[in-house]
Order: sequence, then C-alpha cells, then structure tokens
Amino acid sequence: MNTNETQTRNISQTIMAQSIFWSRWLQAPLYLGLIVAQVVYVYHFMIELSHLVVKANTIGETEIMLIVLGLIDVVMIANLLIMVIIGGYETFVSRLNLKEHPDQPEWLSHVNAATMKIKLSMALIGISSVHLLKTFINAEQMSEATMLWQVVIHLTFIISAIAMAYTDRIMTKNILDAHQDLKHS
Repeated sequence: MNTNETQTRNISQTIMAQSIFWSRWLQAPLYLGLIVAQVVYVYHFMIELSHLVVKANTIGETEIMLIVLGLIDVVMIANLLIMVIIGGYETFVSRLNLKEHPDQPEWLSHVNAATMKIKLSMALIGISSVHLLKTFINAEQMSEATMLWQVVIHLTFIISAIAMAYTDRIMTKNILDAHQDLKHS
C-alpha cells in the first residue's frame, strides 16, 4: 500500500470514528423529551393533589389512601425519569460538570451503565410495589386474573433485578481479579 492510500484510509477511519462518537448527541432530544414527560407528570400530580384536597371531607379513608398511593406512584415515576435523564445523559452523551454544585445528586458521582440498570430495576420494583398495594387495597374491585398477573409481573421485576445485580457482581469480581493478576505479574 502506498503513502496516499494509507493517508486516505487513515482519514476515512478518523471521519468514521468521529461520526460514530458524535452520534451520541442523537440521544439528547430523547432526554429533552423525557423532561417534557416529567412536566406532564408534575401537572398530573397537581391535578390529583387538588382532587384530594377538594374531596377530603367527602371521601373515606380507603379512597384517600388510594389517591395518596397514586401520588406516591407519580413521585416514584418522576424519580425514575430523573435517574434516566441525568444518569443516562451523563453516561451516554456528555459530562454534566457538576463537581462543585451543591445540589449534585450523590449517586451521580459513581453512575455507569451497570449501576443505572440496577437503580432503574429497583425503581421499577418500587413502582410495581405501589401498584400492587393499590390493587390489594382495592381487591374487591379487581379480578383474580388481574391480581395474579400483577403479582407475576412484580415477581418478574424482582427476579430480573436480582439477576442483573448478580451479573454485575460477577463482572466486577472478574475485573478486580484481572487487576490483581496484573499487579502480581
């Protein structure tokens, strides 16, 4: 291969590598869309809260509990959105450079793709738990099949989270073992 062909190949590879690296910015509009979804959840929360306040004198304890669980559900979904927006952007798009910011979330300093998956699965388990509690409180209005499927789905979330955490533990152990082997050689 002559020098011109080598230079052309190097330029082509550089352009390809830069294009692939730049493509991470295609995810930025997705995170902006999730911010819009967060706004929708805040709006929904405020409507449900106003219903609770307006109806407080006319509804029973069970209905208050169901509305409050609905509010908790919205908050947990909003927390999930924040984890995905901030953690995903930081992990996959670009650094946020918040090192000195007093409001920087504690978990952001050690976030990576593996910890994001585990945090997200734990959030999904929490959200599923709230839904399951709402179902059990309102059991007389639910079919047995619906309740069974909600339990099965909840257990599936739990088993998936355990499997992801176990897999992450194995991978981390293998990386630590490899580093130890390099130190001793």
